[in-house]
Amino acid sequence: MAVLRLVSLLAVVLTALVGCSAPSSQTVERTAELTEERPTPTSATPQVEPSASPGPFEPAGPRASDGRPRAAALSVPALDITGLRVVPYRGFTDDAPGTEIQDGGVAASPFGPRGGAGPGGIGNYQVTAHRTSSTRVFEFLPELEVGERVVVETERRRFVYEVRDTRRTSFRSTRSLAEQRAPVPGRPGVAPTRAMITLSTCATPEDHAVGNYWSDEFDNPEHRIDKIGVLVGSGRR
Repeated sequence: MAVLRLVSLLAVVLTALVGCSAPSSQTVERTAELTEERPTPTSATPQVEPSASPGPFEPAGPRASDGRPRAAALSVPALDITGLRVVPYRGFTDDAPGTEIQDGGVAASPFGPRGGAGPGGIGNYQVTAHRTSSTRVFEFLPELEVGERVVVETERRRFVYEVRDTRRTSFRSTRSLAEQRAPVPGRPGVAPTRAMITLSTCATPEDHAVGNYWSDEFDNPEHRIDKIGVLVGSGRR
């Protein structure tokens, strides 16, 4: 009898142990559901941020030209200048060839190693014209204000510049001339990154008013007044 009781007791203990270690089918299903509801991210699954892209209506900047010298027509609405002929020549501002072109009543634009860029080109498009002689086409240039527009048209393209600054150049200062003729006006040695323009004319009335009658061999007075602009628009004609 004692043996039978011991066997029965062992059977009860084994049954209890099996019941504790084996979960029911309902418990297994519920555990799977909870796992699906709350997935755990792992390092193998990167968290991807949404990419930002520019809007479809963001304006593009003006397209510069190749910078080659070209004949052009210049208009400054604020000064009632319309279609002023600009003649390109190899040289530098207000040298002998440039002065001769201006004497003909039109504007001159130097290019080459000592000159500037062509219309719409990256760098300094330099345009000079007389103020007190010939046709006096730049007579009122000193009055041109910041924010005014300058339009340059070539055979196929149109460039719009906006005036941003006024400079004063001295023919008696090597540094001042270098600043006027630099690819970035006023900053010799700096590489240009955008298209700019320099409109230049003499400061004869201002010089004479203070008793300065100095002039060079081409009758240029000591000082010139320069209007500096940047390209803000371009397109086909």
